[in-house]
Amino acid sequence: MPFFAYKARDANGELLQGILEGADSGAVADQLFATGATPVEIAQTARAVKAAGDGASLWQRLAAGRVTSMDVQLFSRQLYTLLKAGVPIMRGLAGLQESAVSKAFGRVIKDLRESLDAGRELSAAMRRHPDVFSPFYLSMVRVGEMTGRLEEVFLRLFDHLEFDRDMRERVKTALRYPSFVLIAMVVAMAIVNVFVIPAFVGVFASFHAELPLMTRALIATSNFTVHYWPLMLALLAAAFFGMRAYVATAGGRYRWDKAKLRIPVAGKIILKGTMARFARSFALASKSGVPIVQGLGVVAQTVDNAYLSARVEQMRDGVERGESILRTAAAAGVFTPVVLQMIAVGEETGSLDDLMDEIAQMYEREVSYELKTLSAQIEPILIVFLGALVLVLALGIFLPIWDLGKAALHK
Repeated sequence: MPFFAYKARDANGELLQGILEGADSGAVADQLFATGATPVEIAQTARAVKAAGDGASLWQRLAAGRVTSMDVQLFSRQLYTLLKAGVPIMRGLAGLQESAVSKAFGRVIKDLRESLDAGRELSAAMRRHPDVFSPFYLSMVRVGEMTGRLEEVFLRLFDHLEFDRDMRERVKTALRYPSFVLIAMVVAMAIVNVFVIPAFVGVFASFHAELPLMTRALIATSNFTVHYWPLMLALLAAAFFGMRAYVATAGGRYRWDKAKLRIPVAGKIILKGTMARFARSFALASKSGVPIVQGLGVVAQTVDNAYLSARVEQMRDGVERGESILRTAAAAGVFTPVVLQMIAVGEETGSLDDLMDEIAQMYEREVSYELKTLSAQIEPILIVFLGALVLVLALGIFLPIWDLGKAALHK
């Protein structure tokens, strides 16, 4: 997504400047409104440069590495512990800067201290680092500042980041075995086309016999691969970069994220994982005292799927018009009937945040089960594909050898 340079005013009238990522200027304006800032000017710009590295040389920035989600997660937990113990935030940040293992994150903490020392609020200081702190993170810190529950917000942000990281690690672990098998199959097919089949072509040609259709197809495929592999690589590279450019656009990202939900086996895991993140984020925002309309706008930024994010924004617009959450959730078309029943009970009893937590836990259990059985679900597909590959090779290579052997005996 493109980056936009903005100028905004906070609740005290102080001028804020920075760079945010968004689909368009309207999305960036929504992010600023969600954090309590009023946009004055928004203009598209080049990719954001980390403010923490402005005073460092290129070599220092490269040697320091990048800030990871684990750095932010531990930072949230440490700040919660310090604030709960009554340690002043400036002294706490100084200690965190000295003990920071990541040099890159240490420079971020240093910039936070300098911004706070200059009179900025913590959320405004964090907004100077959009590559480190997400819009949702900034919004929740802003809510903590407004409600005086900053330490509680940091604890909930820690739990939220831990859940998000755990989900991503589980998906990577579950997909590791199928990925290795697919890579091995692609390498095997390349070796067969480039080395094995050309070796049989001379044998087949020496008998001057008519070859079966399957053999002729394999030989034609092998010849094309051997003679035009640079063209194939160029086409693959063009398709890869073309797809990346298409997905970088707002319309392309929306269509691609919608298509991902229809992928067999993986689609339902992506949907359930994303909805678990939505329910967890909404419960966190609601418990922190964020109004429902503003909360849905903030939560839409945490949903890492443009299609589902649009559905959440549709819910926000419906609630803003005066419709019930149940009605807007049903119109979104992404919740199961059981979840809709739980939303109805939560809305009626006034405990929607607790019910959202239970919805998140339900989705998490379903995702956990799906991930545990992912390999078992993919293995039959891989076995069928391998069987079809072996069958094609057997029909295309070995059967002609038997037929040619009979023809040689007759001669």
